[in-house]
Amino acid sequence: MSGRGKGSSTKKSVSRSAKAGLQFPVGRVARYLKVGKYATRVGAGAPVYMAAVLEYLCAEVLELAGNASRDNKKTRIVPRHIQLAVRNDEELSKLLGEVTIANGGVLPNIHQVLLPKKTGKEKI
Repeated sequence: MSGRGKGSSTKKSVSRSAKAGLQFPVGRVARYLKVGKYATRVGAGAPVYMAAVLEYLCAEVLELAGNASRDNKKTRIVPRHIQLAVRNDEELSKLLGEVTIANGGVLPNIHQVLLPKKTGKEKI
């Protein structure tokens, strides 16, 4: 019993996500890295970096999907909006090139050969 200081000095625990200023769970990412046996040892910075990358990618996709939903005059993001957002963005389309989004549909596209030919008006 020290007798000094305040009565009970219980420290409030601060999560690693809060320390890094992230919304994604750093502890959960660390656990998945360890349980997944991706490496025999996992450093302290690896889950923080990975959570930051995942958070950035998620924010990017959500922003573009929100823009796509607003373009379609909708207030809710559905898989179609995610599909339009990903396929219209060059870098995300390259990253998710082999990914199938359920209920996403396809990009609206009509081949040039199938379009009607433009003919100039003839003067009589």
